[in-house]
Amino acid sequence: MRWFKGNLRSSIYGLLGNPVAPSDSVLDEGTEDIREAMLSLLGEEGGRRFANVTRRVRYANDVQALWYLRGDVMAALAATQGEASARSKVLHITEMFHGLLPGSLSSRPSPLTG
Repeated sequence: MRWFKGNLRSSIYGLLGNPVAPSDSVLDEGTEDIREAMLSLLGEEGGRRFANVTRRVRYANDVQALWYLRGDVMAALAATQGEASARSKVLHITEMFHGLLPGSLSSRPSPLTG
């Protein structure tokens, strides 16, 4: 039964369409870069006004959790800076996820953006 043993994360990435999982150091560094970028977008005012979003970003366990928090960050930014500005800033964050997520979690083109 040795074939059941293996790297669970590599198995999940393989099943979800990304056959090569990023190394632990690349994943950790990318996750922290994304976390810092999200927190800097929220800024000091957003951090106070949207403390729950800031807390969730700060303590997200992994890159997948940060992926799902993009909507919350977008909503907070839209409330303070307007939707167009928020969309462009979150788009930059979305690009930072490239190569860190399984293929099934990548963003798809929106029919709303033309």
